[in-house]
Amino acid sequence: MSTPENRVRDLGLDIPDYADPPYGGRYGTVKPFHRAGELLLLSGITPEDRSGNRLHPGRLGDDVTVEQGREAARMTAVNALGLIRLAVGSLDNVVAIGRNLCFQRTTDDFEDLHLVSAGVSQLFIDVFGPEAGIAGRASIGVAALSRHNCFELWTELQVKP
Repeated sequence: MSTPENRVRDLGLDIPDYADPPYGGRYGTVKPFHRAGELLLLSGITPEDRSGNRLHPGRLGDDVTVEQGREAARMTAVNALGLIRLAVGSLDNVVAIGRNLCFQRTTDDFEDLHLVSAGVSQLFIDVFGPEAGIAGRASIGVAALSRHNCFELWTELQVKP
């Protein structure tokens, strides 16, 4: 049987380990996740590697293309997998993704936010399968994000007790 952890290996994903050094140091005092029973709420996460290098910083509709935004969204989803592992030990403990809030730094006239957010949705489908990976989603354009990131994700999910 194919499990999320097996799919991650098959996809060759490099999921960051947020246990060392701890998540959030760059952004001050922040809790990486909150768990209440089967509900897991992830803190905001961006398309940055462990060294702080950002993927496609800037603004969609200006100096970041839709394809670059989708790549940043996908990287952000991979980073979210690292937070999920930190919270529950294994991606195999995920029951379902419940909701993804996708914040994107955009120009006022940028309309293709849904195409960018698809990078998150597709990665979660690839890892968790369609039943657990397809979630509710909102794509929200904003004027600014920390460190000029073009994308930030908040994910809520159900995990095994």
